[in-house]
Amino acid sequence: MKTEILPGAFKYFPGTKSFSLILILIGSLLTTLHLNAQPAKPEIPKEKQTTLGLYLTAKEAYQIWKADSLSVKILDVRTPEEYLFIGHPAMAWNIPLLFQTYEWNAEKKHFPMKSNPDFISRVNQIADLTDTLLVTCRSGGRSAIAVSRLAQAGYKYVYNIIDGIEGDIINDPKSVFFGQRMKNGWKNSKLPWTYTIDPKLMLIPGSR
Repeated sequence: MKTEILPGAFKYFPGTKSFSLILILIGSLLTTLHLNAQPAKPEIPKEKQTTLGLYLTAKEAYQIWKADSLSVKILDVRTPEEYLFIGHPAMAWNIPLLFQTYEWNAEKKHFPMKSNPDFISRVNQIADLTDTLLVTCRSGGRSAIAVSRLAQAGYKYVYNIIDGIEGDIINDPKSVFFGQRMKNGWKNSKLPWTYTIDPKLMLIPGSR
């Protein structure tokens, strides 16, 4: 039976003695009251929202993967260039949602990206529709798009890692890190990180 991973989930195990059950219910009620008294969590930015509505921070994602590393997969949908040169979680599969192009768009002042037509079929190679997938990109935008596409393809337990690999931009002009991605994210959270490549984890054009 598939158990959805949700923070604060309460499980009842049959066979619990009535007195113990009362204590559990009281504890659950007190916990609920305590949580309700806490400040509300920040709203998920629109560009990071998904059709499934399942979200994790990088720290939460790592703890979930560590607790069940055989069944939970971390999916890095950044470009191969980002995966190679910026570094990546050692356990992450690299299946790009988009590929970088190198023809300058003068109007938009950037090098545009193009969609990976094999994205879903590549994910299908490593995951079943009922598997738990934790999806990341640079900062939570592309991964949100990837989660929604996977949901459309039939995947049910796909979480967006909302702070991504590099984290969010520091917006405080007084900070020496103003304009840099130094806020939260996998890398800034000091989670396991590597530049070492395992080609078996990169499902890109030319790979198996």
